[in-house]
Amino acid sequence: MVDRAGDAVDAGVRTLVPDDLLPGEVLIRVRWSAVNYKDGMVTRPGNRVARLDRLIPGVDLVGTVLASDEPTIAVGQEVIAHGYDLGVAHHGGFAELARVPAAWVVPLPEGLTARRAATIGTAGFTAALSLHRLEHHGLEAARGPVLVTGASGGVGSLAVSLLASRGYRVVASTGKSSEHEYLLGLGAAQVIGRHDLVSASERTLGPERWAGAVDCVGGPTLSAVLRTLDYGAAVAASGLTGGNTFESTVYPFIVRNVSLIGIDTVQTPIGERRSVWDEMATAWPSPVLDGMVDDELGLDQLGPALDRILSGGVRGRMLVRPAP
Repeated sequence: MVDRAGDAVDAGVRTLVPDDLLPGEVLIRVRWSAVNYKDGMVTRPGNRVARLDRLIPGVDLVGTVLASDEPTIAVGQEVIAHGYDLGVAHHGGFAELARVPAAWVVPLPEGLTARRAATIGTAGFTAALSLHRLEHHGLEAARGPVLVTGASGGVGSLAVSLLASRGYRVVASTGKSSEHEYLLGLGAAQVIGRHDLVSASERTLGPERWAGAVDCVGGPTLSAVLRTLDYGAAVAASGLTGGNTFESTVYPFIVRNVSLIGIDTVQTPIGERRSVWDEMATAWPSPVLDGMVDDELGLDQLGPALDRILSGGVRGRMLVRPAP
């Protein structure tokens, strides 16, 4: 629970009763959640992400339905919930129980375990939606290499693996030299450092290098990606770990005909959300998903984990198991 009083924040494990949960048609026994960057942000003093003064964070949850007022969602069914107001303006997944609106619920796809669904979570959904948007724009494997920035993080790791499994030649960019072998193991054809990407930042346009890009970083990294996209290519942008602003001239857009595609996974309509989850059920081999799990935590271990994700100290995914 995160309690706010002005700019002061007090976060820790609390004991609640079911009546403390917010309204919703579906009560879920949470089996798994995961740590995301947004979860770390809601614990920071003065943050503008959390919209409740008393909030259970956790923008991902996977669990079993205990009670349901929605006929299409059965008691005992395994379900997923993420996005919308979860963990921001509605109590989220860092608890043993969660009550959510039925319109936020995704049935667990056949063939996918609850733990692996949590490993995919918001991060994998973001990666899959990014690729969907890029392919709709015209990206094909034959067009050339695809760049993934912030590649060792949750979205980046899942994007590298997803693109590689679809036959793309993936170039992974990371600021962590220790993660090169990890990224090659996920299917990256090449791993480059952050400096290799943002060098010569004074140039209006750089050489054409990328048939497409998934940017999980923002800031100067996104600026560099725009300057080096191939003619007619696009970048799907979903992150801000490198900054929430970036600078660009109009030249990439009017000379190279490039596109900047924003990826929002919060308000994705539930029909599309369920369809993407059905597609994702077999998108990643199970050993690859299991290998992305950096740590498995209880609620009492979340404090340091939330600090780690904000400082960029996480490889892949950190799972949360609310009940022992």
